[in-house]
Amino acid sequence: MKNTSGLFQALADPTRRAILKMLQEKDMYPGDIIAHFKITKPSLSHHLDILKSADLVVTERRGQNILYSLNVSVFEETVSLLMDLFGKKPAKK
Repeated sequence: MKNTSGLFQALADPTRRAILKMLQEKDMYPGDIIAHFKITKPSLSHHLDILKSADLVVTERRGQNILYSLNVSVFEETVSLLMDLFGKKPAKK
């Protein structure tokens, strides 16, 4: 995980969280992702750049297209970090 401030910035936006949820199901091209939102292509590109900068997604060039995938290891680290921060603590006896 590169830095937690970039991570939290990436997770702060509901559109980016929705993109991550979709990528959890399958790898997607930007054209497939944008079909789920009422946003412009530059706006989607901005969201994807933030997710990539936070290391939450990885890309693979396939010809002229770029395939986006969830970076599973960083995603798991993020879930673990969030559980440590906000998870329910065991009751003291």
